[in-house]
Amino acid sequence: MATEVVVRTGLEYGAGGKLMDVYRPADASEAVPAVLLWHGRGPDERDVLAPVARAAAELGVIVLVPDWRPDAPDGGRAHLLESAAFVRQNVADFGGDPERIALAGWSLGGKAAVGVALNPAAFGNWRPQAVVGIAGAYGSAAPTTGTVPIDDLRLGGSPVPPVPVWLVHGTADPVVGVERSRELRTALEEQGRPVSLEEVATDHAGVIMTEFVPEHDRCLPSTADHAVEAGSRTAEVLARAAGITVQCSSRRS
Repeated sequence: MATEVVVRTGLEYGAGGKLMDVYRPADASEAVPAVLLWHGRGPDERDVLAPVARAAAELGVIVLVPDWRPDAPDGGRAHLLESAAFVRQNVADFGGDPERIALAGWSLGGKAAVGVALNPAAFGNWRPQAVVGIAGAYGSAAPTTGTVPIDDLRLGGSPVPPVPVWLVHGTADPVVGVERSRELRTALEEQGRPVSLEEVATDHAGVIMTEFVPEHDRCLPSTADHAVEAGSRTAEVLARAAGITVQCSSRRS
């Protein structure tokens, strides 16, 4: 049975007063793992991740979703740095465990997150418990590091012991092909690094339980079976990466 979730919206972080939403299980009696979850290329779109953030919080993790602006002069790096610093310093105030923080992102946010795992020196030497890349492409520069994640891996720049990488990708994604995650998984496996890839039968938006609505030029929550199924599985990966034992979703066929 899903846990009740308490949502706090519009929390300010960073010098520029960017906003962050916090999703936490209402019945947590002790510090629980946390996930910092970054949105994709659209500026200040934390609301797009609301469905999958809530679904993950129902499984027992705290999920913190900040706005950030990929169109900023620095590509959003300062916002990403500030959001990570805020979560690390304040997660205990929300009932989270500062020693168990996973970093995740969708689309461009996924590339940003994986960049941290493979080049932590370029992001303040932070080593999250695990990193989750959702529908990301890893062959161009990450906004967090300014370097190309898959090149960082091949150049041997990852830390030892390495940060585990969890990948999720829709097999019908027309925006970022699933081959991008398969390529990264293979490269990680070749180096004996911890990696998993969950392939789900949906598109770029469905993997976070949304659908792209052209008249809004935005991804909005979806109740389509493929999106609910895929988003539920993504939420499970987020929870498992953070350290929660999760049973297989009842929504799976």
